[in-house]
Amino acid sequence: MLNNKGRPTQPVAVDDTDTPIETYTGNKGLELESPLIFEQGVPGRVGVDMAEPKSVKSRLGGLDRKNPIGMPDLSEPQVLRHFVRLSRQNYAIDAGFYPLGSCTMKHNPRINEKVARLVGLGDLHPMQPTSTVQGALEIIDSLAHWLKTITGMPAVAMSPAAGAHGELCGVMAIRAAHEAKGEARTRILVPESAHGTNPATAALCGYKVEAVPARKDGRMDLDAFADKLGPDVAGVMLTNPNTCGLFETDVKKIADMVHEIGGYFYCDGANLNAILGRVRPGDLGVDAMHINLHKTFSTPHGGGGPGSGPVVLSDALAPFAPVPFVTHGKDGFALVEQAEGAAEKSFGRMKGFHGQMGMFIRALAYMQSHGADGLRQIAEDAVLNANYVRVGLQDKLHSPFPGICMHEALFDDSTLKGTGVSTLDLAKAMIDEGYHPMTMYFPLVVHGAMLIEPTESESRQTLDQFIGTMGHLLDKAKAGEADAFLSAPHFAPRRRLDETGAARNPVLRWTEPEGTNSENETLSAAS
Repeated sequence: MLNNKGRPTQPVAVDDTDTPIETYTGNKGLELESPLIFEQGVPGRVGVDMAEPKSVKSRLGGLDRKNPIGMPDLSEPQVLRHFVRLSRQNYAIDAGFYPLGSCTMKHNPRINEKVARLVGLGDLHPMQPTSTVQGALEIIDSLAHWLKTITGMPAVAMSPAAGAHGELCGVMAIRAAHEAKGEARTRILVPESAHGTNPATAALCGYKVEAVPARKDGRMDLDAFADKLGPDVAGVMLTNPNTCGLFETDVKKIADMVHEIGGYFYCDGANLNAILGRVRPGDLGVDAMHINLHKTFSTPHGGGGPGSGPVVLSDALAPFAPVPFVTHGKDGFALVEQAEGAAEKSFGRMKGFHGQMGMFIRALAYMQSHGADGLRQIAEDAVLNANYVRVGLQDKLHSPFPGICMHEALFDDSTLKGTGVSTLDLAKAMIDEGYHPMTMYFPLVVHGAMLIEPTESESRQTLDQFIGTMGHLLDKAKAGEADAFLSAPHFAPRRRLDETGAARNPVLRWTEPEGTNSENETLSAAS
């Protein structure tokens, strides 16, 4: 929960006459109010009662704690109820439609969760001898085969832990390839509509980032790209389909142009869900591409993890792939752990162990459940759903790039002009209607952007209700009812926050109120 300091927190219900109704407890029906866990503590209250242990010799070498740990004293029911209440306030794909553009928040089949928890898989330890984990290594090897087949790429690095980590892997492989040729290239070209991690990754690897503008149709400007190419360009980082929800129709030409100057083509694979089984990135001239297993191939994601971002590599970059990787010989599966011998050109290790095993299992189960034809249908249904939303809202919202989209529908805020309602205000009103807002103000090339990705998971009934809700809200905004939007949300556990103030002056530490004797003081984030 957020700190109560400095802003109104009392939940407010509204009756049929729009009269605010305050409850004594702050609860609204079964939506229960839960103070910070530090505010619930009572000195001396405990959840367990254990006898004082017999005196033993300390093994801490003088590092014993001298001060209280600073945690609240709580009973077991208090702890249980607090975290159950918090969990009920989370919005999740398991609760409702999650239209976040560029995030691919799809349904995660429960069979995949069950498989990932099977005895012998859910209890693996990364330091077990390889002779005891042959089945796990076979799963990694099988998943790698599927990924190479789907993308048309000859090699894959399985260890990167997330999409951004995969980007880092790909760019490090590009740098290692140039260094192996004795080249010290300094620039990487990135479209203006790229995910923010793309330029961040290039900069982290020591490159100067140069943005390439978009054409009026939302795709990368080929002439501007050509003007920026030169012998010091290490490569280009392009998302395809791009963040405007459009397929880069010049992608093969882009690959050829960067290869002509000795550079490499990095493709951001965050939107692979849109072309799964329909397009093989390897056929487009891609040299490296990360794949978000937790987005495209089923794993609950968000909240900081877990994640998994394997990177497929071309023949030119495969020798520089990171260790460890799985090999299959006459004695079974093995792990190559060091950058030597067959892995002599490897740029090294990216993480302590091989990867996120739970992600691998879920992804492979997802692939095998769907089969090749099912994976193809995923992309077709995802694109169909996005265009259904686009057409359903075309009379209510303006699309900056008319025509058929790929996996996500992009709108701007031009139809809200003069209403006094902004994209943010509309998103707040969506919360009252029970929807997690879509991605807002991204991509940056579109003013007041609203990026909606329904994925293939959602039914026509769900999409019809969403389209109807958005139409209703937009009609209210155009009818001059701006005040209702400016004060939204009205039914959420908390009313609208001062987001600018919270960003500039965040309250990150719970502070004991004056006049109390408690010694508790720690980060409120722990609650």
